[in-house]
Order: sequence, then C-alpha cells, then structure tokens
Amino acid sequence: MCRRVVITGIGCVTPLGTTVPELWKNLVAGKSGVGRTTIFDASNFPTKISAEVRNWSVADAGLEAAEWADRSRHTCFSAGAAQQAVSESGVVGTVDPTRFGVYLGAGEGGQDFDNFSQMMSAGVQGGTLDMRAFVQSGLKLLDPKAELEQEPNMPAGYLAAMFNAQGPNVNCLTACAASSQAIGEATEIIRRGEADVMLSGGAHSMIHPFGVTGFNLLTALSERNDEPERASRPFDKDRDGFVLGEGAAMLVLEEYEHARQRGATIHGELLGYGTTADAFRITDTHPEGRGGISCLKMALADAGKDVSEVDYINAHGTSTAVNDRVESLAIRQVFGTYADKLPVSSTKSMTGHLIAAAGATELIISLMAIRHSILPPTINYETPDPECDLDYVPNVAREAKCRVAISNSFGFGGQNISLVVGAI
Repeated sequence: MCRRVVITGIGCVTPLGTTVPELWKNLVAGKSGVGRTTIFDASNFPTKISAEVRNWSVADAGLEAAEWADRSRHTCFSAGAAQQAVSESGVVGTVDPTRFGVYLGAGEGGQDFDNFSQMMSAGVQGGTLDMRAFVQSGLKLLDPKAELEQEPNMPAGYLAAMFNAQGPNVNCLTACAASSQAIGEATEIIRRGEADVMLSGGAHSMIHPFGVTGFNLLTALSERNDEPERASRPFDKDRDGFVLGEGAAMLVLEEYEHARQRGATIHGELLGYGTTADAFRITDTHPEGRGGISCLKMALADAGKDVSEVDYINAHGTSTAVNDRVESLAIRQVFGTYADKLPVSSTKSMTGHLIAAAGATELIISLMAIRHSILPPTINYETPDPECDLDYVPNVAREAKCRVAISNSFGFGGQNISLVVGAI
C-alpha cells in the first residue's frame, strides 16, 4: 500500500518572518534577516553576526507565555510554528488521536553556558581540574529542568501533548538534513498506513558560545562582520561561509483521502523522497557529488517525474566553497542539458542557515513558489563562480510557472535529502 500524502497546514518562526505570509513577503522583496548577534556577547568571536529571531514570543502564537518561560528557545519556536500549522489545517477533532503522530528533526536544547563557566571556575584549582569541586558546584547551580530541556526529543513530546497526538512520536537529528528527513520519514509512515496525519518539521538554535565556537573551528562561518546583510552569498565567487540562523518550521502531512473527505485546504502534495549518504568524510561532501546525485535520482524516481517536469529547485546552498560547487555539480549531472533551463535559488542568502530547521523552512518556501508562481532569489550574487554555472535567480524574485519543485538538504556527516512537492 502506498497512499498519497498532502500538506494541509504550514507554520514558521524564522529570522525573516514569524508567520508564513511575512516570511514569503520578505523573501520576494529580497530582504536579509542577518544582523549583529545579540543573544550573547559575540564580540570576541571571529564571527559576530547571525540570523536571529527577534521580537517574538509564544504569546504571538496565542500560547501562554508563562507556561513556556522555562523551556528552550527552539522548543518555543517549534510550539509557535506548530500552533500556526495545526490551526490552519483544522485537523484536530477530525482524526483518531492514535492515528495522529509527530516526527521532528529538532536539535539539542539551550546550553547553560553561564552556569557551566561558573562550574569550571569553581573546579580549577592551581591550574588543574578538581573534579570534586566541579561536581559539587554543578549540583548547586544546575537546574534539572533546564538539563532535561537540552534533550533533542523534547519539542516532539511537547507538541504531542499540545495536540493530543498519540500516534508515532519520533525525532531525528541528522544535522542540516534533519527536518527534511523527518518530513520524508513522516510521509512514509502515512504511505504505509501507520498514521493518517503527521505533524512534521524541525526546530533549532545554535546561536550560543558552544555553537559558534564549533562552527568557527570548522571554518564554516562567514566572517563578513562589517556587512551582515551581505554575508550570506551562496554560489558567489567571494562567499566565505554560512551565517548561523535559528527558528522552526512545521507542516501538517495528511493522507489525501482523509484530507479530501473533510474538505481541507491543500497546499500541495509530497510526491518524492530521496535519502542517501556520501559515505565519505564527516564534514566534507564527496567531491564528485555522488551522494547528492543518487539522492536527487531517488527522489525523482519516487515521485515518478522526469527531469524536464521540475520547474524549480530550492538548493541547500549554504554559501560555503565546497557545498555550493558540489551541489551545482550534482544538479548538472542529474538534469543534464535541462539544467541550463532550470532555476535554482538559495533562500539561505536571506534567512541564514537554520541548521535542523532549514529543510522544513525551505520546503514551505517551495510550496509558496508553487502557489504564487514566483521564484525567490539568491541575494548577494555579484561575482559568478565558474564552478557554479546554473541559473541562481540572482538578486531579484522572478515570476515563473511552477508546478513541481525540489528542496535539497545536504548535512554534515554526508546525509542527503531531496523532497519533491507538486501542485494538486
């Protein structure tokens, strides 16, 4: 049995908009959500910029702020995005709770950097670590609830309770591919008949000292600190790394007949899902793009689509030297001469890189491109790179027919996901 899967609700909390209409409006206008980092003091870091969610509270999504005050930043984002998506779908009360599940690609929760620093200060005696003093300090300082909030599965648990979703409840964390993989796997659950509705997507915030330190050590982040809005520049020859973002995006996936019978508004259909591994290096994609190539081919085959039927690709497009070159190569290898006619853009040029939440956000953007027949641009594209030779919809949004779109997510560890969505 392979049942059709459609999308009946969407919601987001991102640096460029905390609702889908706001996000789409700013994307089409070519605006940037990047600025100076304010969540913590980043003045001593090589990278001092990020794409933060600013001036937002769970209360904006109709939730009780006090109830969520002690929960991780990304958990609050997930609740806000899910509230939007589920409310729009109207699915609650129409589905057996045991046939309603949650599948997220959510990252780790907030890191208690301040208290950890105090623990280290208490534990360092005469230049060596006194483990007894370190532990005793931690037992006094650390909040057990805050420690629990660090677990990646917490957002999925909260969402299940919010909507009485008693079916499958899963979280995967495959780096930048996490929420796309969650959507693909949630789709398979519905296709197999194990659930009728799945709330799926992702949430993440790594804008904290540990997160920025790690990516700086990997030399993955842009250091264009004096020009934050111009820092994320996918496929541009002068790109120097990605900009770290945060947020959440959620979709209600529903079996087609279930949605049709209740008269639901349908945003589009999840047509194809491809998932592969580079099986190469932890931080580098295979130089010949073998993982991306096989992933795209798998997704197209699953969707039953020929390359000429694809109207748009929302690229992973991180603005790193290796990713942009290899993804461009993979697209050209799969699409052949049709690649010259195929628009490809990276909306990370505007939103920054939302890590685990990136894929779900970009799938929603792909759905909006189909709905409005407008392709969002790749901003900050100024100097072409001979190794990136596709049509990247440079700098200005473009009106164009769009019935079928692909969203790519290629993560650290060599995880590759491609999702094919289409109008219905």
